[in-house]
Amino acid sequence: MSPTKKKEGFSAEEKAAMRARAKELKAAAEGETAVLDALAKMTPSDRALGKRIHAIVTEAAPDLVPKTWYGMPAYARDGKVVVFFRDAAKFKERYAMLGFNDSAKLDDGSMWPVAFALTKLSKADEARIAKLVQQAVS
Repeated sequence: MSPTKKKEGFSAEEKAAMRARAKELKAAAEGETAVLDALAKMTPSDRALGKRIHAIVTEAAPDLVPKTWYGMPAYARDGKVVVFFRDAAKFKERYAMLGFNDSAKLDDGSMWPVAFALTKLSKADEARIAKLVQQAVS
């Protein structure tokens, strides 16, 4: 009898994992396109804020998957939206909003903010947002 032959190729589990990863990458690419399309439809001031938020979130939490959520740029983990950007023009408000859903890990005692009004972004604001996003996904 010959020695045990080494099985060539990938196992069923490895193939399933590769298919799952390909699906994740496709969803992220489609989500990125959807987010950029949503940003393109915004007013110039909202678009500028949205583009900065998009850059901050994708840099601070590269594992979040970009997508649109009710037509707004959003970023999800395991299919659940963690953070989103709502442009001021969407509901004819005087400010845009950066919001976090309950899947964000921002808990701080018995009360904490989950939404922030935005009219412009300073370097300090950008740093604070990056820190909040990192905390949200920690």
